[in-house]
Amino acid sequence: MNISPTNSAQNSLFQKMEQVRRRQGKVRDTHITLAHGSGGKAMHDLIDDIFVSNFDNPILSQLEDQASFDLANLIQQGDRLAFTTDSYVVDPLFFPGSDIGELAINGTVNDLAVSGAKPLYLTCSVILEEGLPVEILRRVAASMNAAAKNAGIKIVTGDTKVVHRGAADKLFINTAGIGVIPRGVNISAHNIKPGDAVIINGEIGNHGTAILIARGELALETNIESDCQPLHSLVETILHICPQVHAMRDATRGGLATVLNEFALSSNVGIRLFEESIPVREEVNGVCEILGLDPLYLANEGKLVVLVSKENADNVLSTMKSHPAGKDACIIGEVISSPPGIVLLKTVFGAERIVDMLVGDQLPRIC
Repeated sequence: MNISPTNSAQNSLFQKMEQVRRRQGKVRDTHITLAHGSGGKAMHDLIDDIFVSNFDNPILSQLEDQASFDLANLIQQGDRLAFTTDSYVVDPLFFPGSDIGELAINGTVNDLAVSGAKPLYLTCSVILEEGLPVEILRRVAASMNAAAKNAGIKIVTGDTKVVHRGAADKLFINTAGIGVIPRGVNISAHNIKPGDAVIINGEIGNHGTAILIARGELALETNIESDCQPLHSLVETILHICPQVHAMRDATRGGLATVLNEFALSSNVGIRLFEESIPVREEVNGVCEILGLDPLYLANEGKLVVLVSKENADNVLSTMKSHPAGKDACIIGEVISSPPGIVLLKTVFGAERIVDMLVGDQLPRIC
């Protein structure tokens, strides 16, 4: 005799199963295993517990393979999209003033901001090494969530991969970002003209130095912290009073020298820096002297280089100084017509030397 449950019993059973499936997963393991990248329940629990719980928003909560947006809403904010991507492989993961999670958010926000765009949405993909403590991943995700909220941006989709022990170094993060550029804003290195002023929003080399000290390979003690910070609000403030900014870029890997060489080559102009005007902390200079490094090439994660016409320079400078992210802003150089494609540094002794593009790598794994 075949006995089957009543329809009522079946419905009750199905409802309980559905509730169990919809319940947010929890990670029970203390360390990442290959199962967390297998696509099964362990991975779904990891995503729910670590990422969805931190990054929760209406777009992400759909848990689709992609994020979809209302185009009409985007069009109201501007007439062009800005789109960027970056990967973060910093060592160590946590360092004075910041960590890889905050770095990933602010780095991508800043890449959008220097185009004049309002940052709106981010993706987050992580590559995890088998054996990574889950608690470290929780800390990184919480840091990313705090940084995203601070920048007013949403993390809307992502991906998780796990590789065998030794195939990666703990944790790598890739982010991509989308922003909208307001009408009338046209920021490009090709806009640079002779006579433009070169402005920076503060001290250079703090991030690179903080990473170097945090590695513990040198018997040095300093209170230097990374300058990691979002720059979108500062950019918005600048553009509010001067939409005619010619060029902007954040000076990350390769430092100030690399950014200015890129500008000089793109616009076929020369740039002259004034050494005495470039803000560098005494401790950073001291570390550079000990190790034979040049602060012009050290990485930054919260420094913005702005090129504007001479007529607008003082107005832009005073506006930057009124913002917390630009309180130490200063004019550090000028654009010249010759020699084209070359960056010169006028030293404190009155001589000039060429500041070339970085060759090799002063500090590996800094962002």
